[in-house]
Amino acid sequence: MPVPASFLRFTDRRAAGRALAWSMSHYAERPALQVLALPRGGVPVAYEVARALSAPLDVLLVRKLGVPGQVELAMGAIAEGGVRVLNHEIIAELRIPAYVIEEVAALEQVEIERRARSYRGQRPPPELRDKTVIIVDDGLATGATMHAAVDCVRLQHPRWIAVAVPVASKESVQILRSVADDVVAVLVVEPFYALSYWYNDFRQTSDDEVRQLLQAAQADHAVTNHEDT
Repeated sequence: MPVPASFLRFTDRRAAGRALAWSMSHYAERPALQVLALPRGGVPVAYEVARALSAPLDVLLVRKLGVPGQVELAMGAIAEGGVRVLNHEIIAELRIPAYVIEEVAALEQVEIERRARSYRGQRPPPELRDKTVIIVDDGLATGATMHAAVDCVRLQHPRWIAVAVPVASKESVQILRSVADDVVAVLVVEPFYALSYWYNDFRQTSDDEVRQLLQAAQADHAVTNHEDT
């Protein structure tokens, strides 16, 4: 049942990540875990999840395709590996021509490549075959970006794909359940309003913060692996 709008707001993304980690505790015993964050806002959330589950953390680079002049409205999304998901209802309703979609996608592809260099450097993306993959973001409004993320991961033949977010619209949960093996949300809300509504502090996550959290997660996981040996 949808949560009333007055029920809860998260203090910030790290606090939301701790709440989400509690909801994901049943994944702690699964073998071959890999947590993937959608940058930038999903990284602080995913850091807390990965730390709680003693799992490695990396980023999955996905970009929303915003409607020109209404950039918050998604007409689709693209992800690493050439994956593209389009919202055909929005495209048809607004009569968006194919060349506009291609122009927006080309610009977003440039940003995906920039972030790959910035966040990973020369390090390759993680191997996902036969892994239990948890894809984390700071929230789901339409679900288009996460849909592209799931499609991207599915191409790499994981054992299981879970989508995990602090807050999601009821509609987006229904959409993602049709493509992921599991969808976990601390709050499923209707109406959704805007993602920022569900956070007291929703300041933009910086590239520096993303790099720092990825480095911290690598150090945390190295310590955990050392203690286990």
